[in-house]
Amino acid sequence: MKKLVIHGGKPLKGEITINGAKNSVVALIPAAIMANSEVTLEGVPDIQDVHSLIEILNDFNVKTHFENNVLKIDPTDIISIPMPTGKIQSLRASYYFMGATLSRFGEGVIGLPGGCFLGPRPIDQHIKAFRSLGANVNDEYGVVTLSTPEGLNGARIYMDVVSVGATINAILASVRAQGRTIIENAAREPEIIDVVTLLNKMGAKIRGAGTSEIRIDGVEELNGVTHTIIPDRIEAGTYMAAAVAMGEGIKINNVIYEHLESFIAKLIEMGVKLDIFEDSIYVYPSKDLKMVSLKTLPYPGFATDLQQPITPLMAITNGHGTIMDTIYPARVKHIPELNRMGANIRVDGDMIRLEGPSKLTGAQVKASDLRAGASLVIAGLIAEGETIITGVDNILRGYTNIVGKLQALGADIQMIED
Repeated sequence: MKKLVIHGGKPLKGEITINGAKNSVVALIPAAIMANSEVTLEGVPDIQDVHSLIEILNDFNVKTHFENNVLKIDPTDIISIPMPTGKIQSLRASYYFMGATLSRFGEGVIGLPGGCFLGPRPIDQHIKAFRSLGANVNDEYGVVTLSTPEGLNGARIYMDVVSVGATINAILASVRAQGRTIIENAAREPEIIDVVTLLNKMGAKIRGAGTSEIRIDGVEELNGVTHTIIPDRIEAGTYMAAAVAMGEGIKINNVIYEHLESFIAKLIEMGVKLDIFEDSIYVYPSKDLKMVSLKTLPYPGFATDLQQPITPLMAITNGHGTIMDTIYPARVKHIPELNRMGANIRVDGDMIRLEGPSKLTGAQVKASDLRAGASLVIAGLIAEGETIITGVDNILRGYTNIVGKLQALGADIQMIED
């Protein structure tokens, strides 16, 4: 069993470079199987979710080669096989294989995905989109069976709730459908624009990504291309929170400021001083920070994935604050762990209430999910004494070389195997 051991209270200084976006790459990889020749993805983060997706590709008889953050995917000899169980169930984003196999083969059998448990995350909007396009969908015992006896036809699809996953799956399924598809109330996240950029390079005809209405005209085939992934705004926000908490001047490279505007606005409201450059942000040392209140919302609102990483930073600021996660209200498993370290936080219905400043001290805590793990790493960097974090595999699902990156800034952090 892996553990992270952190001796906190050490000042951090230097530079850190952000990897390609996890939330993009987990959709770009399934999208690549729709091409008729090799797709090359550059800037691919070396994380557990990517390795899981590569194993799934290999099961589909897709050739892959992953080295130095470049992933080559050759789907020339891909075969349509049922994937009801196994690796496909180990990560949430495997549901993108539903849209991709439906588009490529007109059929698919995909086991319902796992990933971090953040409360109910139904796939009814995905299924509604597939049915609108003319697919038969059977969802039984956690296995979704898709078929298209008549082929797929363009349709008007209205999303009842704004969903990144359902928007991307609807795009994947409709790229080769006959005629025009219009997706209304579509999600607007940068990762959706990234997926559409890849598909358009491959030969798709998609307009409106980044707005709430996306229009897709079906095409006959898609070709292999090379594509560079956008930077990971969640990884950037995580390291910015650490830089504010413990930094003595940290420059964060490979970031797109516009993707982080709502997060940066909260840091500025707290009293953080930043210099913003074209593709980097410099975080000055911060003292006497003010508490804020925040509410997570679909993009361009405050990202739910940054709710947990900012919580330990809020815990050490002055005043009373609240966090309301409207996307995943059950995303609170980091709270008892932070309280074990000395934070003063309580969950009150759908509201998280904080009172600060708290003095954090080291403890043994567990990372129950990916972003909760990031939250505990930041708390461990702040805390006096030794923090031991278990559940490390959850953290490695989404952060490349987190130990090495933090060590380079001066953190006393190690990964040990029991």
